[in-house]
Amino acid sequence: MKKVIPGILLLLSLSVGKTYAQQNAPQQPPKPPSVEERLKKVNELLAKQGVDVAKQQQIDEVYKNFFIKMDKLHAGKMPPPPPPPQDEKNKPSREEMEKARKERDGQLKNILGEEQFKKWMEAEKVLRPKPPVPPSPVDANK
Repeated sequence: MKKVIPGILLLLSLSVGKTYAQQNAPQQPPKPPSVEERLKKVNELLAKQGVDVAKQQQIDEVYKNFFIKMDKLHAGKMPPPPPPPQDEKNKPSREEMEKARKERDGQLKNILGEEQFKKWMEAEKVLRPKPPVPPSPVDANK
C-alpha cells in the first residue's frame, strides 16, 4: 500500500504535466475567411436589412469584386506569423485600400440609394475584422 500511493501520485502528476504542455503547444495562426464565407456573411446581413433580391445580387457582385481586390492587395504583402513584427514595406498601402473602399461604397450607394446606404454602412460594421488581441501576460513570460 505504501508503494501504491506514491505511484498513483507520480502518474497523476505526469498526466497533469503532459496535459498542460499540450495546451501551450504552438498553434498555426487562423486562416482568413474565403471570399465565399465573407459573401455569405454579407448576404445574411442583407437579408436582415430587408434588401430585395435584385439588389442583393448586385451588392453580392460589388462585394465579391471588393474582396478579390483586397485579397490581391494583401497577397504576398502580409508578413509571416509573429514574431517578427510587421514591417511597413509588407503592408498594403493605405491609399490603395481606401481607394478600393470608396469604389465599393460608390457602387453600393448607386444600388441602394442614400438612406438605405446609410443603414447598410451602420449594419456593415459587423463584417469588419476584429483587431488582433495582444498576448496575455502569461504568454509574455515564456
